[in-house]
Amino acid sequence: MRRSAARKVSVLAVAATVLSMGAAAPAPAPPGAPPGPVKEPVAVGHGGAVASVDADASAAGIEVLRKGGNAVDAAVAVAAALGVTEPYSAGIGGGGYFVYYDAKSRTVHTVDGRETAPRSADEGLFTENGKPIPFEEGMTSGLGVGTPGTPATWKTALDAWGSKRLSTLLAPAQRLAREGFTVDPTFRAQTAANEARFRDFPATSELFLPGGQLPVVGSVFKNPDLARTYETLGREGVGALYRGPLARDIVDTVRTPPVRAGATRTVRPGDLTVRDLAAYRTEFRKPTKVSYRGLDVYGMAPSSSGGTSVGEALNILEGTDLAAATQAGYLHRHIEASRIAFADRGRWVGDPAFESVPTRELLSQRYADSRACLIRDDAVLTSPLAPGDPRDPAPCASGGTAAPTTYEGENTTHLTAADKWGNVVAYTLTIESTGGSGITVPGRGFLLNNELTDFSFAAANPAVHDPNLPGPGKRPRSSISPTIVLDPHDRPVLALGSPGGATIITTVLQTLTGVVDRGLPLVDAIAAPRASQRNQATTELEPGLWNSPLRVELEGIGHGFRQNPEIGAATGVQRLPDGRWVAAAETVRRGGGSAMVVRPAGGR
Repeated sequence: MRRSAARKVSVLAVAATVLSMGAAAPAPAPPGAPPGPVKEPVAVGHGGAVASVDADASAAGIEVLRKGGNAVDAAVAVAAALGVTEPYSAGIGGGGYFVYYDAKSRTVHTVDGRETAPRSADEGLFTENGKPIPFEEGMTSGLGVGTPGTPATWKTALDAWGSKRLSTLLAPAQRLAREGFTVDPTFRAQTAANEARFRDFPATSELFLPGGQLPVVGSVFKNPDLARTYETLGREGVGALYRGPLARDIVDTVRTPPVRAGATRTVRPGDLTVRDLAAYRTEFRKPTKVSYRGLDVYGMAPSSSGGTSVGEALNILEGTDLAAATQAGYLHRHIEASRIAFADRGRWVGDPAFESVPTRELLSQRYADSRACLIRDDAVLTSPLAPGDPRDPAPCASGGTAAPTTYEGENTTHLTAADKWGNVVAYTLTIESTGGSGITVPGRGFLLNNELTDFSFAAANPAVHDPNLPGPGKRPRSSISPTIVLDPHDRPVLALGSPGGATIITTVLQTLTGVVDRGLPLVDAIAAPRASQRNQATTELEPGLWNSPLRVELEGIGHGFRQNPEIGAATGVQRLPDGRWVAAAETVRRGGGSAMVVRPAGGR
């Protein structure tokens, strides 16, 4: 017999408090580095909480909370700081999705801040002579740059739910950009991975390869151009990025990418215009919602596929007692539910302004049940699996044409924040690939996104409609999955999200079921080795599973695997029954994350 949701949440929350105290200790600061906030993967206490991948960014959010700001204020401050310390993952040159729980009304709201294609874009945006161009030529180009949505997201969220001025919230990030932060091994490694293309753009090389060299671990990295850009946004408002000199600088950079003389790289220009920037708008979306084990799970609706895919997979898993399953049985069900959700995602999900997305039908339990019956305990589904039809569910249907999963850049970032009033934010922001387009706006201190490469470059099968082809002003499909879970009384239980391109969906799904079904403390569910199946012939495994007897056991029933050294970098917060918050982040991935609370347990 299943436990009640309230009892289950209570038990898990207490376990989180006890077990999280044994989390890994932070790595020591490099010798000679300036003092900075300590990086801890878990924190428990009162007054609010913040979790991100970076200690300086989390500290910016805690600073805002301590000065009376709310969770929305803190989220904007953290996001701005991540634009300084995680510039290859996020920044004002990109976009994202913002999910907010309002404690007063006990309701969840979402903002779609996804980048948009130029008005001139059509289905042939990434084709030439009838064939798709090489992915690299879309990735490192003006062609892949969409109108940024991040600054507009900040304004939308602050106008609706914030309590502080933007200039106040940008101050910690502005200070961080001006005074610098300590380079860690992850920042250096990401720079090294981009070194060749960074060198082809003088403004990027000057900023991220100081003195023509890779930044040294332990050195201080400064970005005075970004500090000045933040100062402009704080003084004039985010409209300064969409109109005026800054907007013209962005457009000029996209339309005439500033490439180094003698570079042999093919760098295609884009067609973004000042009209495209001026016309940009965020969208309030009704959140997705499914019931799972008596809890309400809210996510991001299309243009992201995160909410529909996580929700469909949870509905598929609802009929299986994952708490009683063996570890192999649990992973088998996780993999197969993910495979099915991705099969349906590829066929049905796109920008709802252009596509008729059957969101309600994809999230119906009736449809999930018609798909769940495909799963067997002693065999593996064939990939790529054909989609079903949520508008007319047929039990165990397996015909039709499969839609392959397109590549999505994996170096996004996620932050989670909560305040003393009980408001919660789960916010994932991105510039797409690690380093985005590789193109820095000269004199402005930030990289431009290459989000338009999330579109399908061409339909995989011309006979089957692809909802993710480019279009004028269209938002490319995303896998971003910021998620908030409420109890039966509409109070927050936990919130979480992750970077990782299409692996975001499987990371959020595995972390959620790890907490709710497997009884793991949030920090341990985040740290658990991951499996990611995206309707492909093989499932990706992190080393902890690749090197485990579980792999052999799963291969025995037909699973095929390939190794991925690191999947995602999640963060989350959890509300305990006594009102304290648990903030949790990675223990190892990306060098470990940073969890902080306003008043740690035991403090005053």
